[in-house]
Amino acid sequence: MNIVEKKEGEKLTICLEGSLDSLTAPMLEERLRSLLTNDTALVMDCKSLQYVSSAGLRVFLWAAKKLKQQGEMELCHVGADVMSVLRMTGFTEILTIRQVQEK
Repeated sequence: MNIVEKKEGEKLTICLEGSLDSLTAPMLEERLRSLLTNDTALVMDCKSLQYVSSAGLRVFLWAAKKLKQQGEMELCHVGADVMSVLRMTGFTEILTIRQVQEK
């Protein structure tokens, strides 16, 4: 998995590439813990995210709860495969998702 971060004022964008699974989710969570200090907005750009497991969903949920105290989090450019997982698990009701990609 590759994680690329872009900061624009108080908005942090994290671009995720590859698979977010039990091997890579701890790496993302560690990176987010160090980055989410004063930011009021977090965007997880999932354009190049091909797969997400329950471990990845847990990191999304953790980040959304953390940002709820100080700002907001959203997922964008979510591909069909990842969106399918989000729908099946009910995460579409929990997370803010915009710009869903068509297959």
